[in-house]
Amino acid sequence: MSRADALGSVAAATERFLATVEGLTDADVAGATLVPPWTRGHVITHVARATDSLCRLLTWARTGVETPQYANMAARAAEIEAGARRPVRELLADVTASADRFDHAVRTLPSAAWSYEVRMRTGELRTPAALVPTRLRELEVHHVDLDAGYAFADVPTAAARWIIDDLIAAQRRRADVPPLRIEATDTDLVHVVGSGGPTVTGPQAALLGWLTGRTTGADLATTAPGPVPPAPYWI
Repeated sequence: MSRADALGSVAAATERFLATVEGLTDADVAGATLVPPWTRGHVITHVARATDSLCRLLTWARTGVETPQYANMAARAAEIEAGARRPVRELLADVTASADRFDHAVRTLPSAAWSYEVRMRTGELRTPAALVPTRLRELEVHHVDLDAGYAFADVPTAAARWIIDDLIAAQRRRADVPPLRIEATDTDLVHVVGSGGPTVTGPQAALLGWLTGRTTGADLATTAPGPVPPAPYWI
């Protein structure tokens, strides 16, 4: 996918996320999410601050000067907590501004920096080209986390496929991920991690929910004995 096409997918996901946020009331912001104890305000603030953290990594790629994604995890948590109780108007403006900063950072990145490796907070090395699906993943998964009417079934098929491809690619780079095969029953998506593992099948949207730890896999099937097990840790 070209840089322009990738940014187009991110822009569309951003518009969907912002439309949901705009439809919330200030009281809604304090409501529960799929990732307790975070409220909707926490999730929305996290999306904005995570976007800024990706901008810092893009600065690293552009300049060659190490620029950590976050100063530390305590600072990350403090940023989210500090912004979680703002009114919808401020949350909306924050997400919009951070999205604009990310878009500008990617569009103006020199071609030579597009394949420069930077280190994420998890220790994983990624290029700017691989940070774009990370941004898409943040938007789509946390949009569902808001528990405000947007579900994994609403994630566009191409976007869901791109996110799953990215998650599986990350798992293949880790030594502690158990073998697994996943097959979507409504698309041609098939992924294999390692060899000899069970096969998990179901609709692509349900696989995305399971792989991101948001669902139990009750709507999936497996060749392993018993129910579908928890998915490998994804971050």
